[in-house]
Amino acid sequence: MFWTNVDVIIFPTMGAVKVQIFGQTYTIRGELDERYVQKLAAYVDEKMSAIADVTATVDTQKVAVLAALAIADELHTIRKDRTDQEDPLREQAERCLTLVERALKQTA
Repeated sequence: MFWTNVDVIIFPTMGAVKVQIFGQTYTIRGELDERYVQKLAAYVDEKMSAIADVTATVDTQKVAVLAALAIADELHTIRKDRTDQEDPLREQAERCLTLVERALKQTA
């Protein structure tokens, strides 16, 4: 199944941005900055092209799903890494707070 000039409506009252993703033109309506929307579209296009090259898949829908999974994996990996970094900082902050509370009790 192939679509051309598909409208994706995010916020119907806002401006429209035309983007190219995997050889198809999409009109994106929303309040996001046009350059940002173009950047997102380019990223998705790159992912889809890379997956199509590696898998030799010609089915656009399958390529899109595989690209979505790859992008979701990136997102979850980044979130996990951020959480892994935040946990030790949170523990340190709690220890510091405990020390400050003890010090305040001793001076009271």
